[in-house]
Amino acid sequence: MNKVIETLKNHRSIRKYMNEPVSEEYLSAIVEAVQAAPSWVNGQQVSIICVKDEQKKKKLSELVGNQKFVDEAPVFFVFCADFYRSSLAAEKEGLALAIEEDVDFLLVGATDVGLALGNAITAAESLGLGCVPIGGIRRNSLEVINLLELPKYVIPISGLCIGYAAEDPVKKLRFPKEAVLHTETYNSNLKEILDTYDEQMEQHTSKHSNGQTKTNWSTRIGTLYSKPYYQNVAEMLKQQGYNCKNMN
Repeated sequence: MNKVIETLKNHRSIRKYMNEPVSEEYLSAIVEAVQAAPSWVNGQQVSIICVKDEQKKKKLSELVGNQKFVDEAPVFFVFCADFYRSSLAAEKEGLALAIEEDVDFLLVGATDVGLALGNAITAAESLGLGCVPIGGIRRNSLEVINLLELPKYVIPISGLCIGYAAEDPVKKLRFPKEAVLHTETYNSNLKEILDTYDEQMEQHTSKHSNGQTKTNWSTRIGTLYSKPYYQNVAEMLKQQGYNCKNMN
């Protein structure tokens, strides 16, 4: 197996970091890997805010839900879907940007961020660094926008802690391939596979917590998605110019 696939398969989320800086050479290499990611129509709809300032990281750690590892990691990247540059291009050409008219812009921006984020994680881990994505960057997104001075058409999608790992966590169980790979058409008959996976997850969490925790995927995800998770996302999108009128 080649080293790229080995790096991808060995991914683990790191939430404890050494007090050791990440070199500018490594950060530059990670950003170059991000920029090499594909993007729709080569629009390059992604920007990264690199945060190292201790006070700003501390504030961000509070805004994302008091996740202290955001503060402890030497570097925190904020990945943004960015159509601000597109707005400048439209203005240069005397055209109007149709952000407010088409929800597909959101899908484009989020997809481009996902591709870029994946490249960043793989690049960082190939350099011996640890990472964990932070979806909580959307928890108080309006305050994040103010703190990072994001202009119109730029929205925070995910954070990424980067640093040298101070822990060696167990790899999380994944679905069996049969639950993910569908041949020709979607296979909706997944209940038996999911029941087996839940049993395996309970055994796994119990084993690696010395019996203190026994949880399964369905309970956790069902509870998580039983109500809206972040309350102000729609307000944030509207403020940043994404009204998505064609959803009405």
